[in-house]
Amino acid sequence: MTRPEAHPESVGLIGLGAMGRPVAGFLARAGTPTYCYDEDRAVLDDAADDGARPVASVPELAAASGVILVMVPSDQDVLDVCSPATGVLSAARPGSVLLICSSVTPDTCRTVARQAAPRGVRVLDAALTGGVRAAEAGEINLLVGGDEPTLDRIRPRLAPWTRTVHHLGPLGSGQIGKTVNNLCHWGQLSAIVEALRLGRALGVAPAKLRAALLDGPAASRTIAEMEQMRLTWHRKDLANALLMAADAGQELPVAAVVREAMEHITVADIASLYAQEPPG
Repeated sequence: MTRPEAHPESVGLIGLGAMGRPVAGFLARAGTPTYCYDEDRAVLDDAADDGARPVASVPELAAASGVILVMVPSDQDVLDVCSPATGVLSAARPGSVLLICSSVTPDTCRTVARQAAPRGVRVLDAALTGGVRAAEAGEINLLVGGDEPTLDRIRPRLAPWTRTVHHLGPLGSGQIGKTVNNLCHWGQLSAIVEALRLGRALGVAPAKLRAALLDGPAASRTIAEMEQMRLTWHRKDLANALLMAADAGQELPVAAVVREAMEHITVADIASLYAQEPPG
C-alpha cells in the first residue's frame, strides 16, 4: 500500500462490512478519492477493484481524509477507532469532519466530540437506515445530529451513497432517530409474524394474507420485504433503546415485549410462513 496524499475532498471509510463496503464502492465510482481501512485484507482488495484506495492504518486514513466515516459494530469499537492516542483523532487534520455512522448511544458520540474539539475536528452522528439493501442500492436514509452548517458543507460527499439526508438536531439526534426507527421496525415485524402465524393456524395462507394486507391500511415496507431481512441486529438495537430510555426515565413496555418476541423469530421462521399451506 502506498502512503495516501491529503486531499480536502477525500473521504476515508473505516469498516467495510455489509454497509460500509457498498458505500465505499459508490463513493469511488463517483470519482471521490476514497481511502478505506478494515482489518480484513480481502475486503480491502475487493474495494480496490471499485477504485477505493486501501491504507495500512487508521491514522494514515485520517491524515489523508477531509471527511471520515466510521462504520464499525459497537460503541467500544467507535471509541477505539476514534481514539486520540492511536485512532482517527491522533492524525485527523483540523477542519476535517468525522461522521459516526455506527449505531451507538448519544453518549458515545458526545465522548468522541469532546476528544475531537481540541484538535479542530468536527463530529456529526450520521445513523444509517434502510438496511443492507438500501446500502447496496446507494439509497441510504441518513439521520444526522450535530452542527447543520457542517452537514451542509459535506453534503456532496454524502450524495453518492444516500437517497435522503435528515438533520434532526444537536449531536446525538441521529442516534435517537435511528433508535426510534428501530423500535418501529422490530415492533412491526414481531406483530406481523405473530398475526400471520395466527392467520395460518386459522386456515388462511400467509402469502394470500400479505397480498391483502399490502392493499389495506396495514401496508408497510416491513410486510413487503420481511422475507429479505437478515434479523442481525435486533438484540443490539433493542438493548440500546432500553438503555437510552432508562437514562431518560422513560418506560418502554412494548419494547420489552418486542425484545422477548424477537427471540422466537428467525429467518427460517419467516421463510416457513410461505413454505407451508395452512392446515386442512
